[in-house]
Amino acid sequence: MREIEVKLANGESRKFGELAPGAALVVNVASKCGFTPQYAGLEELYQEFRERGLAVIGMPCNQFLMQEPGTDEEIAEFCTLNYGVTFPLLAKGKVNGRGTEPLFKELRKGKDAAGTGGLVRWNFEKFIVSRDPAGGGAPTVTRFRSATEPNDPAIRAAIEAALTA
Repeated sequence: MREIEVKLANGESRKFGELAPGAALVVNVASKCGFTPQYAGLEELYQEFRERGLAVIGMPCNQFLMQEPGTDEEIAEFCTLNYGVTFPLLAKGKVNGRGTEPLFKELRKGKDAAGTGGLVRWNFEKFIVSRDPAGGGAPTVTRFRSATEPNDPAIRAAIEAALTA
């Protein structure tokens, strides 16, 4: 997963592992969604845990009721002005269907508390990727659905576990 190429909102390409060398919280985001205020909680998590190695990464997606209509530049400006977002945003992309971003193809393998993986159901699904485990192997992905707020105790516990993997 760390070798997957991703495109930042500014047009730069990087490997996911360069953006997230340790643990990561990856979220498909949208500016016109009922869950948009979660940006504030995501930024709080980033500020709290980044020194310990957590990367928070948002990928704007317009696949759910066209709730992310802007350009990459407009989205970045919206996030900065309205929510003080300082974590990296990827270029707008797809999380399902033809043209799904490779990163999300991998993230969708992660399961939620009910043991369900598969398609992303809505904006603001959260994927916590652990550090690479000691001794090798693939990182684990823990998934939380849209209604789970960033400050939920289960997300915080999953972040702690991902940071110590």
